[in-house]
Amino acid sequence: MTDNTALIKNASEGDKTAEDILVKQNIPLVHSCVKKLIRQGFEYDDLVQVGSIGLIKALRKFDTSLGLKLSTYAVPLIMGEIKRYMRDYSALKVSRSHKELWLKAVRVREILTKRLSREAGINEIAKEMGVSTEKLVMAMEACRPCESLQSPIGNDGKNDIFLADTVGDSSTPEKDTEIIALKSAINSLNERERKIIILRYFMGKTQCEVSEIIGVSQVQISRIEKKILSGLRHMME
Repeated sequence: MTDNTALIKNASEGDKTAEDILVKQNIPLVHSCVKKLIRQGFEYDDLVQVGSIGLIKALRKFDTSLGLKLSTYAVPLIMGEIKRYMRDYSALKVSRSHKELWLKAVRVREILTKRLSREAGINEIAKEMGVSTEKLVMAMEACRPCESLQSPIGNDGKNDIFLADTVGDSSTPEKDTEIIALKSAINSLNERERKIIILRYFMGKTQCEVSEIIGVSQVQISRIEKKILSGLRHMME
């Protein structure tokens, strides 16, 4: 794997040209990781694409001041990305077109998130890709692991709100898309923000009650909540 300090520094600062050069230079390492992990039922080229996502993440996060080789830092990220993909989708039969669209969406999300300095919303990703939100959601749902209606939206294991709690008696494709987009947007929040939204809008707590649970003033909760809702609305547009 080639180490080039100047290119790595530029790539970590958002230089797309430097990033592309480094990906081309270091793609043999991705192939090496794929060869170690590939098994029956997976397309080699798909795993290379997935591993490349791990390589890009390594390029963007690598700190040259640590004194490590880029390869030492990148291998765990590349293999982790591949293993996660294999674990999540080993039991699924997904069409080639859905897989290709999903893989492209993952790459576009990484690019947009870096460009916008925040998590990109589904509608923004779809617009960047030139596809409808509905088509993108279908591909994402086809490629994600089967999810029970008892899957929690929260992550703390306490007072979790479950996916079934957000689904009404009547369901339409438009409503389903909104639910999926909302769950994705909520999951993109940090732990404290997600907890505030769950307490306020799923558990019906007042701002004063939330302030006592979180440990900050009611005024701070009000400000944080407004900021979160503004961000969620933007992601859902």
